[in-house]
Amino acid sequence: MQAVLTFHSTTEAMAFERACKELGLPGRLIPMPVAISAQCGLAWLIGPEDRNRLLEQAQKLGLKYERLVELK
Repeated sequence: MQAVLTFHSTTEAMAFERACKELGLPGRLIPMPVAISAQCGLAWLIGPEDRNRLLEQAQKLGLKYERLVELK
């Protein structure tokens, strides 16, 4: 099951992408899936095998995101 992280702003999404790329963390920015409502039009897509590692690193680094949404 894949998941997406949503963001309050495009600035947050871009900062998250930059940090993940610099650290070699998994995932990629995608347009916000239609089924999800959020303030920003971007989301960070991650696979189930990468979810916990990415969330731990985001917390350690203080990377901001709005919420985690599991996709079925």
